[in-house]
Amino acid sequence: MVQHYSWSRKLFVVFNYTFLAVLSLISILPLINVFSVSLSSAAAVEAGKVTLWPVDFSWKAYEFVAKKHEFLVSMGISVERVLLGVSLNMLLTVLTAYPLSKEAANLKFRTGYAWFFVFTMLFSGGLIPSYMVVRNLHLLDSIWALVLPGALPIFNVILMLNFFRGLPKELSESAFIDGAGHWQTLWRIIIPLSMPSIATVTLFAIVSHWNEWFNGLIYMNDPIHYPLASYLQTIVVRMDMSSISDPAMLLLLSKLNDRSVRAAQIFLGMVPVLCVYPFLQRYFMSGMTLGSVKE
Repeated sequence: MVQHYSWSRKLFVVFNYTFLAVLSLISILPLINVFSVSLSSAAAVEAGKVTLWPVDFSWKAYEFVAKKHEFLVSMGISVERVLLGVSLNMLLTVLTAYPLSKEAANLKFRTGYAWFFVFTMLFSGGLIPSYMVVRNLHLLDSIWALVLPGALPIFNVILMLNFFRGLPKELSESAFIDGAGHWQTLWRIIIPLSMPSIATVTLFAIVSHWNEWFNGLIYMNDPIHYPLASYLQTIVVRMDMSSISDPAMLLLLSKLNDRSVRAAQIFLGMVPVLCVYPFLQRYFMSGMTLGSVKE
């Protein structure tokens, strides 16, 4: 059956597609420019000739970054942070969201617990108390200072909670009748059915840990312990090459523009998330919408 849309509907569709296309270009053009600058010669970058295509193609910026010790160390710290942080985030998120998804008759003071978590999402103790807690626990300059303060993201808990509540109650009830406990029901029934939502929340956690830079500046006294996002923030604000003593590195740097080096490091910092996203993207929409509408 052929559907006939009104002129207002057609106008909305045209406007919607046009708006999304413009928004996509606004988002992707700066990335293309950064990539082009990283692959251009120092003279072309200095003259402002680089826009959306490399000028006088050169790999020297990436060659310099690949040999830069600070960049490689910060990249390793960020990878370690993502592995530890995301694992801890997902474990605590699932273990918190599952009981909160039950009815008040099955969990006493459920509403009070839920409001407690929401309150912590809206209000916090502040920067100074948080720093004092981390310092008094002797976590400064350690990977745990980057992982533990945000171990339980409340927004992700709310997403998982709503998804769990959208699953049919009969599944859990049948498991209990067959003799399963809450642990078996959670790990063998609820989690396998919740993979779209779990993949979505995992993506949120990965991006959050990878891009978070402020904690690194606060909790790390030595720049050698900076995660990649904190390191990139420092070079974007102020790029200091005075610590370079290797003659070969200094010779290579003399042939480069500092904008090219910054661009190369920023683009390499984006690559891991860009590689992970396509594998989780197919779960993204279903994870965000499943369970949000009930019949």
